[in-house]
Amino acid sequence: MPKQAVRTEKAPLPGGAYSQAVRAGDFLFVAGMGPWDPKTRQVVGATIEEQTARTLENLRAVLEAGGADMADVVKTTVHLSDLAEFAAFNQAYSRFFPDPKPVRTTVGSQLSGFRVEIDAVAYLGA
Repeated sequence: MPKQAVRTEKAPLPGGAYSQAVRAGDFLFVAGMGPWDPKTRQVVGATIEEQTARTLENLRAVLEAGGADMADVVKTTVHLSDLAEFAAFNQAYSRFFPDPKPVRTTVGSQLSGFRVEIDAVAYLGA
């Protein structure tokens, strides 16, 4: 199966030369999502908890467009603008994923005007 782009207007559309997600075989690779409203492109939420929830809602919308859900996610990479917010982020994040939780890498990053960005890999095989 050749790679296939996935797109939905239920999540923010790319602002650059990339796809929201790409399906390659049994895997769905979702680009970094942030806390933007898909219609207004405005950041949603002032706190890390609110921004994490909006980011994961955007991620879920792209997963669903690609035939997956949060239970199919096997790996995430998280960028936080302030690692001191990790505990609050982790509490909000944990509510979105059933057990077993995906593996995760979390790093501090210089983000522009928002607190969190998350990308994901989902497995769609048997």
